[in-house]
Amino acid sequence: MSDKVVLDASALLALIQNEKGADVIRPLLKKSVMSTVNVAEVLTALQRVEVQPKDAIVSIGGILQEMIPFDIEQTQCAAELQPHVRHKALSLGDRACIALGQKLQAPVYTADKIWGELQLDNITINIIR
Repeated sequence: MSDKVVLDASALLALIQNEKGADVIRPLLKKSVMSTVNVAEVLTALQRVEVQPKDAIVSIGGILQEMIPFDIEQTQCAAELQPHVRHKALSLGDRACIALGQKLQAPVYTADKIWGELQLDNITINIIR
């Protein structure tokens, strides 16, 4: 088991916007990592509140321990997850987050309650709200 934790975009957004679940994420920041796919999701969401990606990426880099590039191993894993999560309509970003958690053998934190219904091997999913 890794000493890292993987954050989904929804978890980091909860922290940044001080929403319900932010108190769960705050103590995990020193060991938090995120897929670059999920970082892109956060940057996209922040544009809706008029925060530009070039400004937000600097702040996110200061929050996370590491932003991990989406590599070929994660690509394959995310694709292989599709048949197991299709019934819950998980996005590519969701699957990228889970794939990173599986690769690192690290728990994943998300605000998406539907993830709590998943029956997946080799992953611990924590719902923050």
